[in-house]
Amino acid sequence: MDEHKETLRVGAAVRRRRRAQELTLATVAERSGLSVPFLSQVENERARPSRRSLEKVADALGTTAVELLAAADPAHTVDLVRADDTTVAEDASPESVVRSLVRGHHQLHAEEFIGDHDPGREFQLRNDVLMYVTEGAVEVEAEGRAYRLGHGDSLYLTGGVRHRWRATAADARVLVVAVAEHIEARDEPGR
Repeated sequence: MDEHKETLRVGAAVRRRRRAQELTLATVAERSGLSVPFLSQVENERARPSRRSLEKVADALGTTAVELLAAADPAHTVDLVRADDTTVAEDASPESVVRSLVRGHHQLHAEEFIGDHDPGREFQLRNDVLMYVTEGAVEVEAEGRAYRLGHGDSLYLTGGVRHRWRATAADARVLVVAVAEHIEARDEPGR
């Protein structure tokens, strides 16, 4: 599977979401801080948005980058992600790498963050999240408390918990696994 072809298909998902909300490209551009020509190129699959740009578009459309990526890919029964398959955000430093470990529209989403990411960005996911530090250290702020996580530590957050995190060591590697946003989590008695 060609990773670049998979990534480029996010444009159709962006267009579908924008049209479903009856928004113009100009409105999305204003909300996201990105230009109309760039958004047009993304929608027409002539430009590949960085992770940060995709998050800005997702915010402008009232969704998440994860959901846009999930809507872009067809379902796969088996999808191998090799250790050297990485996506480097165009506007990030070389130390900032995000590796998608689960591609497509599935019940589970997983990414590996290598180095730091946008530490000011707050997340509030609909469903549960597990963060696992494979190397280095990070600090997570959730529910008004700070948690320091080192190699081998994990932190579980139930859906709806607002949180943000940042790397506190240059060699930080964090695995983030979440139940996909399109899944409705239920508490079932007897389970």
